Order: sequence, then structure tokens, then C-alpha cells
Amino acid sequence: MVFGRLITRHAKPWRDALAWFRRPRRTRVVLWGVGSTVLAATPSMALDVHAAIPLAAPCSKPLYLTFDTGHMGVAPLIADVLKRQQVRVTFFAANEPTQEGDGSLGEHWAPWWRERALEGHDFATHTFDHVYWRADLPAANGQEIRFQMKPSAGPKAGQSEVYNASDYCEALARSNRRLEAITGVPALPLFRAPGGKTSPALLAAALQCPTPQGQGYRHVDWAPAGFLGDELPSGPHPNALLLKKALQNIRQGDILMAHLGIWSRQDPWAPADLEPLIVGLKAKGFCFDTLRHHPLYRPHLANMP
Repeated sequence: MVFGRLITRHAKPWRDALAWFRRPRRTRVVLWGVGSTVLAATPSMALDVHAAIPLAAPCSKPLYLTFDTGHMGVAPLIADVLKRQQVRVTFFAANEPTQEGDGSLGEHWAPWWRERALEGHDFATHTFDHVYWRADLPAANGQEIRFQMKPSAGPKAGQSEVYNASDYCEALARSNRRLEAITGVPALPLFRAPGGKTSPALLAAALQCPTPQGQGYRHVDWAPAGFLGDELPSGPHPNALLLKKALQNIRQGDILMAHLGIWSRQDPWAPADLEPLIVGLKAKGFCFDTLRHHPLYRPHLANMP
């Protein structure tokens, strides 16, 4: 009788696992649980990464939570909340300085990124050296337009530099190459410029960059209410106030933005506000998805696997 109950209890997970094997998806290495047993898929098993965290039933009020990199000190806590709440997000990654002294895309954090890939999150570029656009430089003597830029990470942090379009394309592509090397998952051909600072000429140049799928890079901003305030000073902007404003003002379709750690904030926003925010928004009927399903970006990502 006990054996029979065990077979009945685990029949559906085993059927689900077998269904994954039959899917004609790109090869992945995935871990998942069946009852109390953990199965490891070898690279030849061709599983679907995006089945690692089950999606909730479709809802009519989607939101798109995104995280930019930072000092990474709260990254494990953020990951715990997302896993517990079964929320998928989009991470915009740069190789920023971290509390450990390694970059956020360095070897120390590589296992963290791999785990997020297995959970079905999406990734995109934040420029490898967290490069801020400062100004467009007028083209002269038939030269292509150039840009005044200032990286805040990497060997030239804090120095003004002049980029042409190819230089900026490389800044975008380098993060995505590193993300794919770490996770085995192609990053989305989307980007978020540090500080959200861009110009029409910079956006046009990014759309002409070569990408594996040929789309160029499309910029992702955030909704006014989606600025979750974790960059603001804690004194005049305590977590309780930021949470209250977000729950009052966020609307369907908004793109939300926070960071994996902000050096200057004394009272970290995450995870203190993150889980109450997710729970409160779910209570209002909202659901969460990654930017690959956002109606504004879905046509641009049509060639993604």
C-alpha cells in the first residue's frame, strides 16, 4: 500500500519530467526535484530552462520587474525572495565593483548567475564597464558621430572617453557574451544605459549593432512609478515610504527598476521592501514576467530561442 501511494504521489512529476525530455529545445543543464529526489540533467538531455520556476496562471495585469547590477551584497537575499514568490525578472548586468572586490560578472558571482538562469530569469546588458553617456559629439569631415562617455567601472573608471558607434556596440556586447559564457543562456538583445542616460543618436547606434540574432540592441527604460527608489538617500526616503508610494502608483504594464545593491544607501531597500512589494502587488491582481514577453519588446525578440 505504501509503495502504491508513492507511485501515485510521484506519477505526475515523472510525467512532467518525461514531457520535458521530449521538447525540441536547445541543450541545457538543469536541476529539478521529484519528490525528495534531485535529478541532474546532462547536456544531452535538452531541457527547457524556463520550466525551472513554474509560472502562475496568466493574469490580465502583468508587471515587469528588472534589476540592474550593483555591489551584489543583497543579491542572495533578492534571489531567495524571487524564488519563494515564484517571480521571474530581467537582470541588466555590468561588471561593477562588489563588496568582495571581484566584479559582479567575475568568477565569484558566476555560480549566482548560473542559478538564476536555471530558475528561468532573463538577462540583458548594462554595458560591461557601466559606461555613462555624457554627450553627443558633432560629426566633422565626414566622420561618424561620436559620443562622450564615462565608465564607472573597469580600468578606466572615472575617466572621460570618446566612443564611436563600434565602441559602444562592443560595450553592450561584452556583457552579453560574458553572461552567456557563465550561464549557457543567450542574453536578450536589450540594454539599459547606466542612469538611463541616452540620446536619439546613441539609441539609433545601438539598434545597428550586430547581435547573434541580428536585431541590434533596444533600450529599456522604466515607468515613473517603477522607479523603486533604492538609489535615494535613506533619510528622506525611508523604505516604508518607498513601499507605500510603489503600492499606490504602480499600474499594469509598468517596468519596475531596482538594483542588486547600492553603495550610498544606508538602509538597503532590498530585501526589506522587495517581498512586501511583490506580495502587495499580487494582492492587487498583478503578476510578473520577464521583458521577453513585454508587448513593446516582443517583436524585437521574435528570433530569440
